[in-house]
Amino acid sequence: MGTDPAVYARLRKIADQLPEVPGVGKIEIAEGRIVMTMSPVGRHELAVVRIARQLNAQIERTHPGCLAHGGADLEDAGLGRLRNPDLMVFPEAALEAEKPALLPHEVLLVVEVVSKSNPENDYDHKVRDYAAMGIPLYLLVDPRKGTGIVHDQPGYAVRTPFTFGDTVTVGPWTIDTGVLLTYA
Repeated sequence: MGTDPAVYARLRKIADQLPEVPGVGKIEIAEGRIVMTMSPVGRHELAVVRIARQLNAQIERTHPGCLAHGGADLEDAGLGRLRNPDLMVFPEAALEAEKPALLPHEVLLVVEVVSKSNPENDYDHKVRDYAAMGIPLYLLVDPRKGTGIVHDQPGYAVRTPFTFGDTVTVGPWTIDTGVLLTYA
């Protein structure tokens, strides 16, 4: 499952030096290779915004000092993984540190919105990676089908499917999925 530390360090250095390419949204490292994905648009990003808004309205009460935020990297050098989830819940103070990425122990929840082009990445690779990193909760939202899965418990032993329109429990939070749209 892990990548040789020397190989990962080399891949990380290369990823950090890659120039910005128009249309490339994320650069990740997984399975011993650098993965570049297209910038998400439209309903994908709308789902991220609407989920973040709901989480942030509840987080101040459940986890003061934390926030739901997208755009930050998540790194587990020991596993040889660099991920950039669509959304994460973590302490705001983690952004104050001069470090290139969040560490798994800082993250309470990751959210991925399935892309049209590479669904197996979110359903297979990221489930395995986030579980191995020890991320307590993984919310998978699939606008292709109007469904999703809440992954919970150590190793994601509990997987609760839902359909858009359901109100789902994700750890201490609830998400109204009725505000999410399917892809056209």
